[in-house]
Amino acid sequence: MSLVYITRKETFAAAHKLSREDWSEEKNQMVFGKCANANWHGHNYVLFITVKGQPAADTGFVVNLSALSELVRTKIISQVDHKNLNLDVPFMKGKMSSTEVLAVAIWEELYQEIQDMGCALHCIKVQETDNNYVEYFGEK
Repeated sequence: MSLVYITRKETFAAAHKLSREDWSEEKNQMVFGKCANANWHGHNYVLFITVKGQPAADTGFVVNLSALSELVRTKIISQVDHKNLNLDVPFMKGKMSSTEVLAVAIWEELYQEIQDMGCALHCIKVQETDNNYVEYFGEK
């Protein structure tokens, strides 16, 4: 049977600030621009979780999307929605809160439990704005 990819979409709103404490305010402004705003800023993120696998003979499912949604809501959305990524999110502690780093951190949070569901995590896509998104496929 063919390998099938299926994607679940979730949304969340979160604040963050891009800056380095070991850099001056001027250097942070030069490198990160408005994303270094001292008063933080926020986005309405769109998260896409793509898994892959063989459809099960009995259900035709690669994964039960209700179970996948529950996992994502429990492990990710409940931790990030209406939170400050820099201050409030345990799996982002000590990490730069760029969309790139966020995508990798979400992968790391979900990878094993998705494997345990009988399929494989293929891609985490985090859309920060209408014009910017990150895709992570697990490569290190």
